[in-house]
Amino acid sequence: MNINITYFENTGAENTTKTLELAKNRALELNIKTIVLASTHGYTALEAAKTFKGHKIDLIAVGISPTFSDVGWNMAYEEKLAIEQAGVKVLTTLHALADGVAEGFYGEHTPGTVMAETLRCFCQGMKVAVEVAVMALEAGLVSEADEIIAIGGTGEGCDTAIVIKPAYARKVKDIRICEIICKPRIG
Repeated sequence: MNINITYFENTGAENTTKTLELAKNRALELNIKTIVLASTHGYTALEAAKTFKGHKIDLIAVGISPTFSDVGWNMAYEEKLAIEQAGVKVLTTLHALADGVAEGFYGEHTPGTVMAETLRCFCQGMKVAVEVAVMALEAGLVSEADEIIAIGGTGEGCDTAIVIKPAYARKVKDIRICEIICKPRIG
């Protein structure tokens, strides 16, 4: 199998349009019916709704719980409503890899944070993409039997897309990253 991977010069929102186009093209090639993407305030989700319009692909925007309201990472009601009106499902939940009960007791040295830091060696978006795939699976919005495309980013927008077979958090070692569609070369 010979597949191209796109590497971006920079991280962040400037790669959003290209990341979504690459993800759409690969989803169509592989007949993948579900895209899971991180979206803090709706920008990525609304851009995805435009990019995937007319294709029978389910879009799931994953945001994080209100525990992060102090740093401004929470989707406002109006933002969520706009995303849903654009035809994108919205999931708000606890981080899958870190920032949960274990970190509340033990700080930064838990298996979840170790896995998160390992994925960040690829790039921040890789960690986010894997995490939102697990979060969507835990919520029952995707199946562990199916390959999906997961999209994450660095800061705002998106810059990383992967084909992944997610696993439940308690079976985290069963996650399989099948393909890297795009990512920042350094980031």
